[in-house]
Amino acid sequence: MRLDIRRLCAQTSVKALSIIFAAIFLAAPSAARDYRPALLASTQYTYDPAAEVDVELVLAVDISQSMDTEEQEVQRAGYVAALTSREFLDAIEVGPIGRVAVTYMEWGGVDEHFIVADWTVIQDASSASHFASKIHEAPLRQVQRTSIASALEKSVQLVQNNQYQGLRQVIDISGDGPNNQGGSVTEMRDRMIAAGVTINGLPLMMKSNKNTWQAMLHLDHYYEDCVIGGPGSFAIPVRSQEGFADAIRMKLVMEIAGLQMPEPDPYIQTVAGREPIRCNLFD
Repeated sequence: MRLDIRRLCAQTSVKALSIIFAAIFLAAPSAARDYRPALLASTQYTYDPAAEVDVELVLAVDISQSMDTEEQEVQRAGYVAALTSREFLDAIEVGPIGRVAVTYMEWGGVDEHFIVADWTVIQDASSASHFASKIHEAPLRQVQRTSIASALEKSVQLVQNNQYQGLRQVIDISGDGPNNQGGSVTEMRDRMIAAGVTINGLPLMMKSNKNTWQAMLHLDHYYEDCVIGGPGSFAIPVRSQEGFADAIRMKLVMEIAGLQMPEPDPYIQTVAGREPIRCNLFD
């Protein structure tokens, strides 16, 4: 009799365990079905065609103390004229997407960065005029030092943290002097290039006939050796106020269209047959 009771208890236990395991087994797929969509929803990529552009372009403009009011006004007018020029708009139109995202930042010493015109999509004359008007109407500033290194780092941060997805990312940096604050400009340049951007330069040499240190430095060579870098990078020196607007327009068209000008060209200077610049001379 005792054996029968044990057998009955064993059979009952087996049935109970079977019911429990069955319940767990049947419930598991339901739990999985509830979990997986939530996981997919949290990692799902949202495609936004409005965020696609041909180029993400940062216009990083020097406003250090060496840039007097007249030069700043010429610089502003040059960018406004270039951004609204027919050549610039034509370069945008022939792109695969037909839109570019642009921001205009003024810079000086370490952490002295001022967004004059925030990220804007330019795709026609109206959007170009709207962006250029922000530059034209903004008050002029002037700061003490020149940190190209800090300006490059900030420019790449602007590219990495915007909402756009460009086929190319370009930093367009202009200035009339060497890096004199913020550490090694070449080390910063190399780090920023490793992030995937192209850095182009606009060395301003309008005072080279009057300013002996600028003439001795060969600022155009300094930009070639120490500042620019990345695929297709180039520098266009500006040697007169009269040629400023033309140089900016050419530079913007080349950056937007991804062009390289044929040699020889009066604006393009190649690195050949000269001693390299000591990039850390002023760091």
